[in-house]
Amino acid sequence: MKNRLKWSSFMLVLILSLVLSGCSTGEESSNSGGSGGDAEAKGTIEQIKERGKLIAGVKYDTKLFGLKDPASGEVEGFDIDIAKALAKQILGDETKLELKEVTSKTRIPMLQNGDIDIIIATMTITDERKEQVDFSDVYFEAGQSLLVKNDSTITGLDSLGGVKVLAVKGSTSAQNIREKAPDAEVLEYDNYQDAFTALKAGKGEALTTDNIILIGMQQTDNNYKLVGGNFTSEPYGMAIRKGDTAFVEEVNSLLKSMKDSGEYDTLHEKWLGSKPE
Repeated sequence: MKNRLKWSSFMLVLILSLVLSGCSTGEESSNSGGSGGDAEAKGTIEQIKERGKLIAGVKYDTKLFGLKDPASGEVEGFDIDIAKALAKQILGDETKLELKEVTSKTRIPMLQNGDIDIIIATMTITDERKEQVDFSDVYFEAGQSLLVKNDSTITGLDSLGGVKVLAVKGSTSAQNIREKAPDAEVLEYDNYQDAFTALKAGKGEALTTDNIILIGMQQTDNNYKLVGGNFTSEPYGMAIRKGDTAFVEEVNSLLKSMKDSGEYDTLHEKWLGSKPE
């Protein structure tokens, strides 16, 4: 009888311990989940302010918009100055900015993974991309063209039958050229620098991307020219994580204030040689 009572008491204590433990674990789990949910719910602007810096995804290989100087290590260009202006608007200091290199292929995954706060990297606004990210208002209008050697017989899209055309992975340019010149052979490279190096090495007869990017390449080597005019419209926007309306509005307010104050015109002339039309 005594043994039975001892056993009953032991089982009662064990059950109570498990119940209390379960309640405690459930509460901790609930608190932990709530904390994580709050962190995820924070908008980009709040995260930037808590961190004390803006992290922008930019190109390192695109002269005029984002180019890294191998000697100084500095990245300079039109996109970079816009990133500085955004850091100043949010944090009051344009130096509170971290630049991370992106390519046409890596930029959306890096944004979605939280590696960067915003993409400012010659990114064309398209319906397909709008399914993955939100865009700011248009901040630059470009158009796709062709870069060839000065003595090339290529004059435009009609000359590309059987021709090897170089493009960059993940770009709208690669898609467009396949549609507009289906008889061309398209070779894709990871970035613009690799594509231009391939063109100079004779691995292709033409390189295609946005005209303003090609102009930047041409400025580094006057043995090349642009042909064919602009055969697409490429409106550039800054990309923001899907659903972050507050940050989209913040970026759009920056663009408006820059245009109203004349700062946008100044940057346009500084990097692109003239004020916008």
